[in-house]
Amino acid sequence: MCSWTNCVASPGSSGGTCEDRCGTTHRGSIGRVVERQPVIGRLAILGVGLIGGSLARALRAAGAVGEVAGCGRSQANLRKALELGVIDHAEASAADAVRGADMVVLALPVGSMASTFAQIAPHLGPRTVVTDVGSVKGSIVNAARAALGAHFVQFVPAHPIAGTEKSGVTASFAGLFQGRRVVLTPLPETDTSAIAQVQAMWQATGAQTVVMDVAHHDEILAATSHLPHLLAFCLVDALCTMDDSRVIFDFAGGGFRDFTRIAASDPVMWRDICLANRTAVLAALRQYRQDLDALAQAVERGDGAWLETLFTRARHEREALDRDRD
Repeated sequence: MCSWTNCVASPGSSGGTCEDRCGTTHRGSIGRVVERQPVIGRLAILGVGLIGGSLARALRAAGAVGEVAGCGRSQANLRKALELGVIDHAEASAADAVRGADMVVLALPVGSMASTFAQIAPHLGPRTVVTDVGSVKGSIVNAARAALGAHFVQFVPAHPIAGTEKSGVTASFAGLFQGRRVVLTPLPETDTSAIAQVQAMWQATGAQTVVMDVAHHDEILAATSHLPHLLAFCLVDALCTMDDSRVIFDFAGGGFRDFTRIAASDPVMWRDICLANRTAVLAALRQYRQDLDALAQAVERGDGAWLETLFTRARHEREALDRDRD
């Protein structure tokens, strides 16, 4: 039987068909066209930037949300979100935004999570589901546990593996999550219905959901996301402090631009990520430093065979990454 709430089709029925999650309408066995019910009635997005704005756009495009309330630090950004139709209401506070919400999404810098959990906790409905999009899960889970109390069972930690180097609601677009993975890191006590609702929300955007342990997530992301961002920031900063930096940047080619594109990302967000995931980030940095030292030693001793082996292995893995995505 179809999973949509109001579908009238049933197994073995005649006179019509119904496909699960089949677009904007369902046709039941008696010929009535039934409008698909939104996955979320009222959605509150705390932080209407690239990720929060793209989530709202994607859910609207899928017909999966009824109304969207937004809240954020920048009133200009909220006004733009209203103007673009990303949100229906701009609320003055996080507490106002979550009142009456079926789903609350925290799309904020990691450093703002703890205080925001404390602000919204007294105003959540008994069945309101809370989730986040943070790139670090351990510190966010600890903050949610401390602030939400009994409502912690309704919290589903999540992290969409998607984004660009741009920020703000004007950078958001509905297709950001299409074909991307969203990692969910529920706890043993997390309500199964809450998990299912968060899964359905992300799947409505075209994303694939996977479940992972909190600590494992933070270790993997330290290596695959946090470390590359730190390297890009560090390289650009190192070059811009050189005496002839203008000449250096004038001759920057495509490789430099590709490698350092993510150095244009939000500094506040990445400051918070480094501090919140410092143990795993430091482990990744130490390992990279060892590998970089080995590379420098190979260059110094003129070991072409060692260099070619490393470059060939890296090239093979990088090409495999593209093939897997295709």
